Amino acid sequence: MKVHLPSIGIGAGIAIASIVVIFFIYGQDTVTKSHPSPEMTAQNASQKIGLDMITSNSSPVLGSATAPITMIEFGDYQCFYCNNFFHNTESDIVKNYVDTGKVKMYFKDFTIIGQDSVTAASAAHCAQEQGKFWEYHDMLYTNWSGENTGWASASNMTQFAKQLGLNQDQFNQCMIQSKYLPIIRNSVSDANNLGLTGTPDFFIIGPDNSVTKVVGAQPYSVFDEIFKSKLQS
Repeated sequence: MKVHLPSIGIGAGIAIASIVVIFFIYGQDTVTKSHPSPEMTAQNASQKIGLDMITSNSSPVLGSATAPITMIEFGDYQCFYCNNFFHNTESDIVKNYVDTGKVKMYFKDFTIIGQDSVTAASAAHCAQEQGKFWEYHDMLYTNWSGENTGWASASNMTQFAKQLGLNQDQFNQCMIQSKYLPIIRNSVSDANNLGLTGTPDFFIIGPDNSVTKVVGAQPYSVFDEIFKSKLQS
C-alpha cells in the first residue's frame, strides 16, 4: 500500500457532472439499524451535493495522489457491514486499482453506532500523527468483534497502537486530549448534510468529475464495473 499525506486536490467549486445511486440487497448499518428504502436514498442523492462535503475532514490518502479516480468511504469502525466490506472487497480494490495507480481512497468517519465508534475513530487519527492511519484502520477491522461489545474500548486502542509500534506517550496524550474530535464531528456533519443514513456509503469521483454514490457493502464486481466505466469516460 502506498500512503501519502492528506491532499485530495479537487476544488470545492468544481461542478458535479452526474450522480448515480447503486442499489442492491447488500447490507448497511443505519442509525436505526434498519435498511434504507431505495426511495429515501434516491431522494437524498438528488439533492445538490458539494464536493467539499464529500472530500473534507477525511483520512490521509491511500494510493497515488494523482490517481484519476477518487473513492471516499463514510464508515464506522464498529459497523458490521463496514467490516464485511473491509474483509470481502477492499483488499481486491487496493490490489487491482489502488496499488496500480488508478484509484486513491479516503475514509471519513460516520460514527453512528456508539461511543466506542468515536474512540476507534479518534485512535485512527492519533495513529495518523505517526504516519500509520491506514495500518491502524486495518488493525481495527482485523480485530472487529461486533457492535457495542467493548472490543473498541480505549484500553484496546492502546494495545493496538503498541502492536503497531507507535510511540505510546504520544498516542496516549493524543487520545486523552481528544485531539481529533472536531474532525470526527465535522465528518459526521458532512454525512448528515449529504443525507446519509447508514454505513458504509461511498462516493466515487471520476476523471470527468462525475460522482457515483454506492450504498452499502457492495461486492467487488460493483466497484470494478464503476471504475472501468469511469476510466473509459
